[in-house]
Amino acid sequence: MKELMKKNLKWLILLVCLIGFLKLAEEVFSKEILQADIIGYELISSFLISDFATPIAKFITNFGGPIILIGLTIILAIAIKNRRIGISIFANLCIVTGLNILIKQILQRPRPTEYRIIDETGYSFPSGHSMVSMAFYGFLIYLIYRYVKDKYLKIGLITFLSILIISIGISRIYLGVHYTSDVIAGFLVSISYLVLYISSVNNWIKASD
Repeated sequence: MKELMKKNLKWLILLVCLIGFLKLAEEVFSKEILQADIIGYELISSFLISDFATPIAKFITNFGGPIILIGLTIILAIAIKNRRIGISIFANLCIVTGLNILIKQILQRPRPTEYRIIDETGYSFPSGHSMVSMAFYGFLIYLIYRYVKDKYLKIGLITFLSILIISIGISRIYLGVHYTSDVIAGFLVSISYLVLYISSVNNWIKASD
């Protein structure tokens, strides 16, 4: 049983995350603001919001925005010798961005307006910054895990990117442009997507090693 679960762990992760996302989507359909949204914002506003933290949140949130992500994609595509890896990074960004736009258009949840620190347009669920960041940096984490040989560099980079992903999600709640459920849903659907994407490109990348 343990061997079977280990062999199929990625599919179990996909299933759990997808169920979690669908559950949140169902609740969003039934009511506009969830209890988790209120609790999430109250926690962040109580412990984090300050004149010192606001510029930091504005800075961090940019790492989930199109300018930095497109810039990083171009830099990585040029710097990485394996062209298939560069193509897969570019395709990943395009696919997850398109998927986020599609889901937003289907669910059409309005953004929160009560405590907004910055201006944003478009629909709220799931958070585009959170969803795209999880997919983009999550795929980089996979590539680092697979290709970086130095143990300490690998751990350092994976830890940094993991913290960055979480921080981007928190920044969206902090800045008042997303509900907590938007961010969690973005993370969950992206993890499910990543399992499928990595599985689909893994052998293609391997063929060029």
